[in-house]
Amino acid sequence: MSLFSENFHVFFFFFFFLTLHFSSSSAASIPAVGVTFSTNATVYLPRPERVASALRSLKIACVRLPDPNPKNIRAFTYSDISLLLSIPNSFVPEMALNQSNALKWLSHNVVPFYPHALISSISVGDDVLKPSSTNLSDSVLPAIRNVYRGLHQLGIRKISVSTTFSFVDVVTTAFPPSSAEFRKPIVQSLVKPLLEFLSSTNSSLLINMHPYKLYRSHPEIPIGFALFQEQPFNFRDDLKTGARYRNLFDMMVDSVISATATLGHDRIPVVVTETGWPSYGGEDEGDATEDYAHMYNTGLLKHLQSGLGTPLRREGVAEIYIYELFDEDGKKTTSERHWGILYPNLTKKYEIDFSGSAESGRGTDDCFQRVMGSLLLTLILVEVLVQQLVLEDRVNSRA
Repeated sequence: MSLFSENFHVFFFFFFFLTLHFSSSSAASIPAVGVTFSTNATVYLPRPERVASALRSLKIACVRLPDPNPKNIRAFTYSDISLLLSIPNSFVPEMALNQSNALKWLSHNVVPFYPHALISSISVGDDVLKPSSTNLSDSVLPAIRNVYRGLHQLGIRKISVSTTFSFVDVVTTAFPPSSAEFRKPIVQSLVKPLLEFLSSTNSSLLINMHPYKLYRSHPEIPIGFALFQEQPFNFRDDLKTGARYRNLFDMMVDSVISATATLGHDRIPVVVTETGWPSYGGEDEGDATEDYAHMYNTGLLKHLQSGLGTPLRREGVAEIYIYELFDEDGKKTTSERHWGILYPNLTKKYEIDFSGSAESGRGTDDCFQRVMGSLLLTLILVEVLVQQLVLEDRVNSRA
């Protein structure tokens, strides 16, 4: 056997190993984890600059601003924290009527700061189908399109545009996930055209997802299943897909994925814009405790950092925002006021570690770097083999 033949086999197995390594590295995707930073609290909150500094030290990758203003956005300029800005619901109808209204908001909240502030996404409205709020179902799509066109008119093409739904308002069921669909009144008029827009613009579906609220409304759900506790028989099987679920969060995510698949859009990325657990509640909310909040958030982070994804989507969610940074004492019910993970003095309510999370928006860069690294190593190996082949030819010609 010639020297080249022997090395060809080496090359083949080396290339196969690189391909296998790249595939496994890509599959084990860790989403970026961030927090919601709302300034609606009536108590004293630290200056936005102090908040931004604290979040950097906590290694938080991304921040969602549900009520953005120039002061808060400016605090995150020249940082490595990406921002998801939500346009308040009250602005949506006027943006739907005229693109100039969308341009006015963008000129005030985006143009002065981008790209020094890493604004990655804009949500046109938040929880837009909430029953107690103004019906925005007819306004949200035109408003999204006007914001998108406005960004392009300004020469900004790397900020995605979407809107935010609440899980309970749009999805019929969480179990089994394979049976989940979007609720009938909004499927054709809103959800289907929205998914088509998101697919064509490479944008994500944004959804508020609270296992606590689903657990509260379904007494048959064990508390350990909602809190990521690993216990015997702590699972649920979807008999149609054969998928086994060990926590409520994955069930809810896959219910959204199944619902999008029924409309022909099974690959749209899902961003969880809110999730968390209240640390204190009223007399009838015995499960709203600091211990359970700690268990949920740390269990969630551990699960996300494992890179396991969900049974139906190996890469899992694209991003996730823990709700929320500080308590909001202006909310109606006791538990609604106590979802914060930090006190106003920026100390933690309980120990929580964000350091193992991915950086927002870096998944594609990391993937590209792994591909280029693999190609570079392969080219080096090919060059070595070519040189050895030339040397072998010279030896044979002299013989």
